[in-house]
Amino acid sequence: MNIIDALCHRKSTRAFLDKAVSREKIVNILQAARHAPSGTNAQPWQVAVVSGKKKDELTRAMENAFRKDGIGSMDYLYYPLEWHEPYKKRRVACGAQLYGALKIERRDKARRMEQWIANYRAFGAPVILFFFLDSAMQKGSFLDYGMFLQSVMLAALAEDLATCPQAALGQYPDLVKDALGYSRDTVLLCGMALGYEDKEAPVNSYRTPREEVQTFTTFFD
Repeated sequence: MNIIDALCHRKSTRAFLDKAVSREKIVNILQAARHAPSGTNAQPWQVAVVSGKKKDELTRAMENAFRKDGIGSMDYLYYPLEWHEPYKKRRVACGAQLYGALKIERRDKARRMEQWIANYRAFGAPVILFFFLDSAMQKGSFLDYGMFLQSVMLAALAEDLATCPQAALGQYPDLVKDALGYSRDTVLLCGMALGYEDKEAPVNSYRTPREEVQTFTTFFD
C-alpha cells in the first residue's frame, strides 16, 4: 500500500477481534512513527502500551468512573465550548452515521449510552496506547504530536492493524496516570485503540465524508 492509499484507507475502527497483537508489531509501529517531525527535534511523545490484565483493570475503572460521575475532565480543552457552523453540522452528521450504522434510534437513550460507554473499553481492542506530554511543552508540541499520531495510525496499517484515536480515553487523566505510574505533572493527550478490525461489525461499515479540496484551499499565483 502506497502512502496516498494508506491515507485514504485509514479509518476510525470501533469493533475489534478478540485477537492478541504481538509486541513485535507494536514495536515496529513505534519504530516507524518515531521518525515523525517535531520542532527542534524535541520528540515530545511519551507512549504507554497497555494490554492484558492492566488494560482490563483500567478500562473497568474508567467505565465505573463514568457511571458514577459522568464524563471526566481532560487535561486540556479538546472541543470548543460552543459549536458553530460548519463544524456543528459535520459533528451532527458524524454522530448520525455512527448510530445509523448501529440502527440505534435517537430516542433510544439507553443504547446510545451503552455505545458511548464502549469508548472506555476501547471498543474491545486488545491494546490501548496512551499518549503523554510533558506539561512544560507548549502548543507547538501538540502539532508535533498530531504528526506522530498520524504516523502511528499509518504504520499500523502496514502491520494489518486497525486503530481508533480517542479523546474519551483522556477524560480521566489522574486515574490513568496513577494506574500507570505517570506523574500528574504530565498532559494526557488521548488514547488509541489498536487491534485487528472486526470486518463483519456494522459499526465499521461506514466512512465519514471529507470536504473537497476547493472548499478549504485558496491558491495565490
